[in-house]
Amino acid sequence: MRTLTFLRPIARRAAARIVAWAAVTRLRLVDPTRPGASRRLRAPTRAQAASDRVASVSAPIRAQAASRRAASVSAPCKQGFTLVELMVVIVIIGLLATVVAINVLPSQDRAMTTKAKADIATLEQAIETYRLDNLDFPADLQALVAAPAGLADAERYRPGGYVRRLPEDPWGEPYQYRRPGAHGGPFDVFSYGADRKEGGEGDDADLGNWQV
Repeated sequence: MRTLTFLRPIARRAAARIVAWAAVTRLRLVDPTRPGASRRLRAPTRAQAASDRVASVSAPIRAQAASRRAASVSAPCKQGFTLVELMVVIVIIGLLATVVAINVLPSQDRAMTTKAKADIATLEQAIETYRLDNLDFPADLQALVAAPAGLADAERYRPGGYVRRLPEDPWGEPYQYRRPGAHGGPFDVFSYGADRKEGGEGDDADLGNWQV
């Protein structure tokens, strides 16, 4: 009896250790991703293992195939233009240049002619005003900017002149003045036109106050 009393504490401690070990083992076998779940982890089946091996082998193959597809897509971007493509581009540029030449250049010529006529009209008006003030036509166009020497009555000359400055024609040449005029008027103010010489036709024709 005394022996059983002595063994009771030892048995209790051993039972407590066994229970604790069983609890720890049970926790290790329970799925940790689902708290409180009673489902136990199962070892992977042969089919799953085979599937994993196939996936590990096919992954590099898929990566190589994707790399080849990317290279085939980017390859045309690295290639240069072919001879036919270059010829097509050159032809298109030539056509555009022709269209510009046909439509823009005549407009530019008309604009230059319009400017020349406007300048001639301004100079003609200044010459007429000079005649009214000084009772005679100027000897040259420079008299419209500053009073000429030997003016009969200098006080009649308008302060500041009759034009601020003498303009050049659209072709970079000075306007011409001729007195008496060669076209039935008392004087001629004119430009030689694009050819910068007297006479000519078309854009090279002279432009004068007898045409304005």
